[in-house]
Amino acid sequence: MQPETITQALTSTCREIDQIDARLLLQHVLDVEHAFLLTHPDQVLTSQQTDEFSRLVRQRSEGMPVAYLIGKRDFYDLTFKVTEAVLIPRPETELLVELALKLIPDNQFCKILDLGTGSGAIAITIAKHRPQSQVTAIDLSSEAIAVSRWNAGNLEVNNISLRTGSWFDELSGEKFDLIVSNPPYVAEDDPHLQQGDLRFEPQMALSTGDNGLACIRHIIATAPDYLVNDGWLLLEHGYDQAAECRRLFGDRDFSNICSYPDLAGIMRISGGQLNFIR
Repeated sequence: MQPETITQALTSTCREIDQIDARLLLQHVLDVEHAFLLTHPDQVLTSQQTDEFSRLVRQRSEGMPVAYLIGKRDFYDLTFKVTEAVLIPRPETELLVELALKLIPDNQFCKILDLGTGSGAIAITIAKHRPQSQVTAIDLSSEAIAVSRWNAGNLEVNNISLRTGSWFDELSGEKFDLIVSNPPYVAEDDPHLQQGDLRFEPQMALSTGDNGLACIRHIIATAPDYLVNDGWLLLEHGYDQAAECRRLFGDRDFSNICSYPDLAGIMRISGGQLNFIR
């Protein structure tokens, strides 16, 4: 195989994978930023770099997500390690973080709970931006908790507690000012689960029964037992689940119930505030 320059390597993949994917893979192989590719187009790849790039391009052409191939994904203003044990953090989920941060004073102690934390992207980002608060993050998968623990250490976030468990099972007697979650919300028979990146992501973190609402129902029904008075619950959900989520919030006597659109205009997050007299 003839030695290739950066430009030639990127050009040769244009029929196999997306140009942006190719760039990210080559940046990973060379351990450089995008600017380096732009300013060094004639740099020749070593045979080892060429082989590694070709291997990654082949895997991507077979459908493997870029985030898994390079082992990381940017989310909000941080970079997270990802493996096949966790969902790939998505831009639309950044809305959940933005809404959460608006509810958490930056100079006041608050207790926050993230259910189904996966890579820890939501919990760690919130903890990083609200260092006076204490964040608890739960996931059923011990492998996911291992990834989130690595991310917390790498990002030097110390105000977070990571636990393995199912939803609220490990939280007896605890109360939180804010609960957030990006739970499984895709219906088990949804054909999208067999398409694109979703084919490679952990199915238990993506899909659930009751037409994708089983976990959402459980969280909304149970959350009042773990919220302080005036505490908030925020959930990410599917494109067609906002109305049902608001109804479920109403059934549990939440107030200030709202749904919020993502950048595509899709109602992506719903939430409510708990008001009760004990």
